[in-house]
Amino acid sequence: MNRTDRLLAILLELQAKRWQRAEDLAATFEVSKRTIYRDMLALAESGVPLVSIAGQGYSLVEGYFLPPLSFTTDEAIMLLLGTDFVGRNVDAQYQTAARTAMSKIEAVLSPSLRAEVAYLQRSIQFVALNTQTRQEVLAAVRRAIIQRRRVRFEYRARFPNEDDDTPLIREVEPYGLICFNGTWFLAGYDHLREDRRHFRLDRILGDVAVLPQSFERPPDFRVGERPQEEREIEVRLLFDPETARWVRETPSFFQVAAEDYPEGLFVTLRIRRYEEIMQWILGWGSHVQVLEPDDLRERLAEESRAMLENYQPESLLT
Repeated sequence: MNRTDRLLAILLELQAKRWQRAEDLAATFEVSKRTIYRDMLALAESGVPLVSIAGQGYSLVEGYFLPPLSFTTDEAIMLLLGTDFVGRNVDAQYQTAARTAMSKIEAVLSPSLRAEVAYLQRSIQFVALNTQTRQEVLAAVRRAIIQRRRVRFEYRARFPNEDDDTPLIREVEPYGLICFNGTWFLAGYDHLREDRRHFRLDRILGDVAVLPQSFERPPDFRVGERPQEEREIEVRLLFDPETARWVRETPSFFQVAAEDYPEGLFVTLRIRRYEEIMQWILGWGSHVQVLEPDDLRERLAEESRAMLENYQPESLLT
């Protein structure tokens, strides 16, 4: 940290806490007490109103705020909760940035508002789902998106087109990152398939190589949008009315529409292959009917018969 950044950070520390001792500041910024004394002198000479009391430390004159920002309680709590949530779900570099942002926001709050926000912080919490994504993978992909550079990685698809599950080397132009139900997905152009694809980061094996080749992201790309042309199979399902509310709470990633009728909830999915949704459909048991296509209904019936075989007495392990 250079001196200019440290001086600003010291100001934020002083605004966040009523008193700060030189030894505490020195420990925070990993410098000597003598350096802190010089920094305090520089702040005073620049016009910052400081108060110094032996044994108690340094403080800012009451009413001095930097920068001149004003937040309502709702604005402050949303900013702090948002940065806390982001900090829990990204790689280490952004976690540090989130903590710094939280410190800056807290520093500009008045004492009464700071106390109210702290109370709400202890009352509201976002719990992040556990994810198997490695931080170094997320960091490399994020860096490549910012630099607009192609990436290469080894990827094991859950439903490969080949007869085995041998991982393949993929070269991808990374367009965006999506966090869905605690899982990170990379959206981009796959040079192997010559089309846009989504990749789960937790299925990437080994490291991600950021390549020197640059690219321009298509102007029509919107993060989170799933290109419909690559999902040519339309599936129509009917959930019974008692289950409809739970389906709306946990929709499929491939869902494109849901409509309420007296008979229940009609759900439309668009997929590339049946395996993408079979487990999700089977998880709803007898509460869902496959209206179309017919061959998916036959596949599910076949899978259900195989499941039933596993529960026959002669099939159970003893």
